[in-house]
Amino acid sequence: MRVEVVTIGTELLLGFTLDTNGADLGRALAAAGADVARRTSVPDDEASVRAAVGEALARTGFVITTGGLGPTPDDLTKQAIAALLGRRLVPDQGVLHALEERFRRHGRWPMPAANRRQADVPEGATVLPNPRGTAPGLWLEDAQGRTVVMLPGVPRELRGLLADEVLPRVAARSAGQVVLSRTLRTTGAPESAVAERVAPVEDELPPLSLAFLPSTDGVDLRLTARGLDRAEADAHLTRAATRLRERLGDHYYGMDGSDLAAVVLDAVRAHGRRLAVAESCTGGLLGARLTAVPGASAAFVGAVVAYADDVKRDQLGVPAETLARHGAVSEETVRAMAEGARRAFGADCVIAITGIAGPTGGTPDKPVGTVCLAAGRSADVRVATRVFPGDRTEIRQHGAQAGLDLLRRLLIA
Repeated sequence: MRVEVVTIGTELLLGFTLDTNGADLGRALAAAGADVARRTSVPDDEASVRAAVGEALARTGFVITTGGLGPTPDDLTKQAIAALLGRRLVPDQGVLHALEERFRRHGRWPMPAANRRQADVPEGATVLPNPRGTAPGLWLEDAQGRTVVMLPGVPRELRGLLADEVLPRVAARSAGQVVLSRTLRTTGAPESAVAERVAPVEDELPPLSLAFLPSTDGVDLRLTARGLDRAEADAHLTRAATRLRERLGDHYYGMDGSDLAAVVLDAVRAHGRRLAVAESCTGGLLGARLTAVPGASAAFVGAVVAYADDVKRDQLGVPAETLARHGAVSEETVRAMAEGARRAFGADCVIAITGIAGPTGGTPDKPVGTVCLAAGRSADVRVATRVFPGDRTEIRQHGAQAGLDLLRRLLIA
């Protein structure tokens, strides 16, 4: 079945709120067997909502909206869709009772009069209970069998209603067919190089589709199966992922939601080692990525953010002569930073980073984006210099990812 998604909220269009609901809906609906044909965002305007839903219904006959079900005057989704389908809004006594009980239970009685609007539902709609919030979901079908599902915009409430009420109904309509994806994560090679590596096996991938998704972390390869039953889709995805992994070599580091920091920590633990880091241009970003991984303390012992030269000298023992002769951004300095971190923390494994994140500070020999990296395992220390594109934030992200990757490759060598 084909589905369209309409996300509603002026804040989405102005960029004040990221449309995470649209992403959640896309993933969940695909897993339940729906083919998401289009996603549209519209402002909190009744005419805009009515037009977007009407056009989507004409194309696919099945639309899911999110947002605009609250108690405030700008929550106009129900009014717009009721008018589009020629239905009156009528109070639902069951919904009203549940709302009142919720306000009493949470000690917020009396309930504001505005919340009574949330008990108004289009005639003929099925109420989808929402125990996580005040706005119920609504499932409405017209005389032609076209369906509109209205869900609240609060992400936690949306996800709960999806799992409890919507996805089982969608799966029942999908006749056992699914839309499944599997993602192979790579780093350390540009999109063109990754494409060249996998080109020899692309003819073997149908009926799957392959998409290349570049980012500051690297290039993800997403395989997608559509219109197959689950067992057939899984078999195709497993076979194709194996062939792609063979072609990707050591640029591959994990599947689906794998995080490179977690992969590195697992490898450090597997070797029975301890990891320390020394950072300059990344300013703690590398340490933050490592400590974001649950259980990081089993392998990660500490970090020094040595931004100024005197901190590199005094805290990490980088020789003043090295800084004077080669500069703070050099392979000689980053090697000394790595060795200093190992001494300071008694660590077996180290990562060190120094660079020019910009927008100023570059020279003809060392332009903005120049980052020097070091990774060590015991006495084996590797150094590398990269020149990354992008703004200050992107260069720092590139640097942290590249530092992690340098140690990963050393550990798997």
